[in-house]
Amino acid sequence: MGWWQVNADTLAASRFVISPLAETFACLQLLHRGEPAHPGERAWLREHLPGYRARLAADPVTALLVRAGLGREWLADFLMPAPADRETFEEAVARVRATRPEDARADLRMSLAGPVPAELHRDDLPERAAGLLEYVWAETVRPDWDRRRRVLEADVVARTAQVSRGGWAAVLDSLRPGRTRWLGENRLQVNLHEYPPREISGAELVFVPVTPKRGWVSWEEPGRYAVVYACAGVLADPGGRTVSASLGALLGPARASMLVLLGSPLSTSQLVAVTGQGLGSVGRHLKVLLEAGLVERRRAGRSVLYSRTAAGEVVVRASGSGRERGDSRG
Repeated sequence: MGWWQVNADTLAASRFVISPLAETFACLQLLHRGEPAHPGERAWLREHLPGYRARLAADPVTALLVRAGLGREWLADFLMPAPADRETFEEAVARVRATRPEDARADLRMSLAGPVPAELHRDDLPERAAGLLEYVWAETVRPDWDRRRRVLEADVVARTAQVSRGGWAAVLDSLRPGRTRWLGENRLQVNLHEYPPREISGAELVFVPVTPKRGWVSWEEPGRYAVVYACAGVLADPGGRTVSASLGALLGPARASMLVLLGSPLSTSQLVAVTGQGLGSVGRHLKVLLEAGLVERRRAGRSVLYSRTAAGEVVVRASGSGRERGDSRG
């Protein structure tokens, strides 16, 4: 397994960062795989996969670059530089474009675990990579970036609240289950690859959510390290949890859906983002649920978070709602 040595000061100074480029790169990976993890991704692929495949069919060199850069076990580092706080997509993709051609080929050798195909021995690889990322951003991400950003912010607020309740260890264990894990003694497991530990104490450490069900680590030595993780499924796919007909009949479909969502703490603005309901409607539903004793609220920093009470848990479970849908990959 791969792990990083992280001292207490570095971990305490770490933060969550929302990155348009990370979201775009995660969507590029989803397009490359073409395998949805939930119904929301299935609908998204149905809309965008034909155009993506047509673009690569018209540009065989870039198609080969994508296959080489998204290796089985390792990603070509230059395709996804470690995200920086408050960096726009344009600023981030400029860093991809500025990669030296020889560094791009070295990264491809790593992702391929072998020689780079002769067709990729050329100096325009960074330009081609940046151009493809710009296409994915413009065609598939930017049109609903405001919604995606609110969903990512919802995840960040929920995990920040989790840090305040139980410390970093529980949060780190849940970011990429089976891959990230706090090992104790200032050691953070970041993936399952076998490579020498890295001492990153004193560096900038960021945690970056994306909505596609994919994650990775990246770094720019010696100063910045990033763990990119898939945000909570209930946020990434609002339809990913079922609401039973009985619970919908009891509370009304919109209010029942909100109660199911509140298995994780969310603010009113986050509920607006993930339900698509207006702020006024969300506020009215929360008032009814609060008065019924099914949800509670508490302050976490500047945010007021709502979550199910024990009574709300009983109602949801008794109705058979809130069960995760199976992964479409089996």
